[in-house]
Amino acid sequence: TGYYGDGLNAIIVFAACFLPDSTRTDYNYVMENLFLYVISTLELMVAEDYMIVYLNGATPRRRMPGLGWMKKCYQMIDRRLRKNLKSFIIVHPSWFIRTILAVTRPFISSKFSSKIQYVNTLAELREMIPMEYVHIPDSIVKYDEEKCIKRRMRTSCLSNDPEITSLEQE
Repeated sequence: TGYYGDGLNAIIVFAACFLPDSTRTDYNYVMENLFLYVISTLELMVAEDYMIVYLNGATPRRRMPGLGWMKKCYQMIDRRLRKNLKSFIIVHPSWFIRTILAVTRPFISSKFSSKIQYVNTLAELREMIPMEYVHIPDSIVKYDEEKCIKRRMRTSCLSNDPEITSLEQE
């Protein structure tokens, strides 16, 4: 959690890699109580505008919340909290997250849909929000670094490919 702007508006950071494993026998109970805890915390913290940063990187599929759970969460969020949400930033979005949001887009309000932003790297996130009060877990930082190294390697391999280099020169 951190703050931004003159009015010290809340930035809520949610790291999916710390969610419980869906193979737990008490998974539904744990997720239900986690949601209630998050909502009660939001209601206490959020007086005005706020944003949510959802850290998706380094999250195995078995720890990602299901579509039903996300829909239930959205429906249970108080109107004031939905209205005061200024942006919902998804860092390191997977194809799964993008697909779920694309499929559910017709069923959620266009106002909420317009608040969703995808960010591929922590560097991009730094350009959007002040990071001095935001804690990013080490596992997410490591994931981001590894992803950036792979991207740089892919780019440098492409620039060494004679076919691509000749296309660039044309």
